[in-house]
Amino acid sequence: MTVRSDSVGGNRQRESFGRCFEEFEVGAIYEHRPGRTISEADNTWFTLLTMNQHPLHFDHAYAAKSEFGRPIVNSALTLSVVTGMSVSDVSQKAIANLGWTDIRMPAPVFHGDTLTAESEVLEKRESTSRPHQGIVTVETRGFKQDGTLVISYRRTVLVPKLGHDIVD
Repeated sequence: MTVRSDSVGGNRQRESFGRCFEEFEVGAIYEHRPGRTISEADNTWFTLLTMNQHPLHFDHAYAAKSEFGRPIVNSALTLSVVTGMSVSDVSQKAIANLGWTDIRMPAPVFHGDTLTAESEVLEKRESTSRPHQGIVTVETRGFKQDGTLVISYRRTVLVPKLGHDIVD
């Protein structure tokens, strides 16, 4: 893995994350690591935080009677974790998320599953109303440790062009 950094003067370098518009290439696939193991506590806290009261996420007796036989991870948590994993490659420098489409969840996630993710650049275009920015669309896919696809979605982000990103 190559760590990107920018010179900040003298012998100093600052780690750099994210991409500007010109650094995205249609067809490129970015693998997001490290993975993240989802614990029962993660699922319980997220379920409470979001006020999701479906017992399939936190009631072991109820979930035992379901087709899964055990609690499943809140799907919004799966979406959040996989999206978070993609930030350093896709949207660390983004100005805004412009839209999310085609969210699919073909397989459940259980406590103890480890997720990894990847994002493929589907398209990019210059913004017609913002000359120093561009619009990038990616498809992000999340997988369990055995390679099972558990989520996919498309996300469109507004990103700065080189030299127009916020540098602290």
